Amino acid sequence: MKLGFIGTGNMAGAIMGGIIKNELFKPEEIIGSDISEARRQKVRETYGIQVTDDNRKAAAAEVLVLSVKPQYYEETIAEIKDCVREDQLVITIAPGKTLSWLGEQFGKAVKIVRTMPNTPALVGEGMTAACVNEYVTEEEKAYVLKILGSFGKAEVVAEGLIDAVVAVSGSAPAYVFMFIEAMADAAVAEGMPRPQAYQFAAQAVYGSAKMVLETGKHPGELKDMVCSPAGTTIEAVAVLEERGLRSSVIEAMRVCAEVSRTM
Repeated sequence: MKLGFIGTGNMAGAIMGGIIKNELFKPEEIIGSDISEARRQKVRETYGIQVTDDNRKAAAAEVLVLSVKPQYYEETIAEIKDCVREDQLVITIAPGKTLSWLGEQFGKAVKIVRTMPNTPALVGEGMTAACVNEYVTEEEKAYVLKILGSFGKAEVVAEGLIDAVVAVSGSAPAYVFMFIEAMADAAVAEGMPRPQAYQFAAQAVYGSAKMVLETGKHPGELKDMVCSPAGTTIEAVAVLEERGLRSSVIEAMRVCAEVSRTM
């Protein structure tokens, strides 16, 4: 088996979906293990992969993704460490679990890639950060980036930045969904049908993000382009500034990063 997942929850499903959609691995080349029969059945029916309740079977794959919750990492690694070979690549997605800590849990030379993806992987628009330990070669690092890039964008970062990554992209879809929901609610209050309101709000966010990525312009410059003198937008921006939009986002991300550091 080429790709194994231990844990088949939402994030694992998002990664599987992106990988299969982009045809990097075939469904029959992927195996997922989970203690939950319902989750195993869901990923089998959704993605067509093989499933098992035995973590050791998944751990035999060429590339292993540990996608259990952070609090279960220690017991999961203890269960599979004797099965993990030195030629395997182990990809982790748990905030707070450092390369050093992970290496100590395995107790031997293991090729470990610490990553932080996000759920837009499911639609091929994920943003994933990765850092590797000393046993991962440059060729292997490039291979991992190819895997991670199959469901969005992927970049290597210094490990010290992973907690910032958790805040700015790992958890960020939740902030964006709340923003879209709030804009849609306001549009509904103005009389727009809800399905149409979600469409307009989501497309506005999507298009704005694309402008930042493709124009290379500073977000503030792009914001100023929308704010005509004495116009509607500048009045709305003034309210957002008065209500503390920026400071709220900054503080939320600070707390998010702090929690990540202590997990």
